[in-house]
Amino acid sequence: MKPVQPPMKQMALDIGLAPVPTLDNFVAAGNEAVLEHLRLWTYNPLRSPVPTYLWGEPGSGKTHLLRAVRETLRDLGARTGWIGAGILHPIEFDESWDAVILDDCHLYTAEQQAAAFNWFVNAQTPAHGPARWVLAAADRPPADLRLREDLRTRLGWGHVFQLKALGETERRSVLRRAADERGVFLGDEVMDFMLNRFSRDLSSLMMLLDQLDAYALRTQRAITIPLIKSMLDNE
Repeated sequence: MKPVQPPMKQMALDIGLAPVPTLDNFVAAGNEAVLEHLRLWTYNPLRSPVPTYLWGEPGSGKTHLLRAVRETLRDLGARTGWIGAGILHPIEFDESWDAVILDDCHLYTAEQQAAAFNWFVNAQTPAHGPARWVLAAADRPPADLRLREDLRTRLGWGHVFQLKALGETERRSVLRRAADERGVFLGDEVMDFMLNRFSRDLSSLMMLLDQLDAYALRTQRAITIPLIKSMLDNE
């Protein structure tokens, strides 16, 4: 009788420094309209800043897109205010901000909700200067948020997009295509190993593929399961 194997633990992807999220390195399969909308509003500061709200299940790319917008605006010389679930004591609204970004709204405490509401009102109806864009994200549509009513209704005022997470077949197809574009061969066993042992969201898988490609080139080896294990041991 074979010994019972312990349940396989999913490895966290923590190899070196993660690349900065950008609008260009977001894999938009199934979410092309969302990406186009964000490009349009991020690169056009003269457009009327109607609020935008993104929602979707974990791993669908919400935080990637919000960080990408923040980085793009920063590159364009704009300043943004940011509230994430980890910012327990948000600062006061700053009139010098050009946009307000609210991530993981479904996790907000009472203090974060109060700050988010204040930021939203000040951004959309400022005492001085033009209105600012508000970009927010959560794991459910605005109507289902368990937040104070004045904040919940405001989050649903403008453009609302659902981000679609890729299915297993689509995830494999995108990963295979990305590997082919890099001239990298991924066997079925390697693909299974990557999808079962690492974070399954596409951004993490693309980061892993980039690191595997670089490690394979450096060691002059093909990408195999032993190579992946070697990289984990040596990086």
